[in-house]
Amino acid sequence: MAKGKILVVDDDPDFVAYTRTVLESDCYEVVSAGNSDQGLRVLAQEKPDLVILDVIMSSVLDGLSMSQRMAEDVMYRHVPILMVTSIANTDYLALFPTDESIHIDAFITKPIAPRELLRQVGKLLPASVAG
Repeated sequence: MAKGKILVVDDDPDFVAYTRTVLESDCYEVVSAGNSDQGLRVLAQEKPDLVILDVIMSSVLDGLSMSQRMAEDVMYRHVPILMVTSIANTDYLALFPTDESIHIDAFITKPIAPRELLRQVGKLLPASVAG
């Protein structure tokens, strides 16, 4: 029995495959999407317990856009978001908002060690989902 369903939204297929392998090895069910528009569709269809969300996808702050849209929707504002990014290693860091409330529950920088990924997921999933 799965510990919970996790939606991974990232445009890097290697990162999605890596994340899927790590999470499935620890009994999580994983669904994925390649950008925020796909992510919102999968969110509505699959009703995941947690979203792992990249910042930079089809646009520089695509992930922030999805997190904001989730926050504005009563159906999804309760779903925890673990934001993952390599934005700190890019020229886009200055574009990341630091003076406003961002609807995320945790933030982690790529690359992510498997143990750290599982630790963060374990902290964010509701106890009722995680068993």
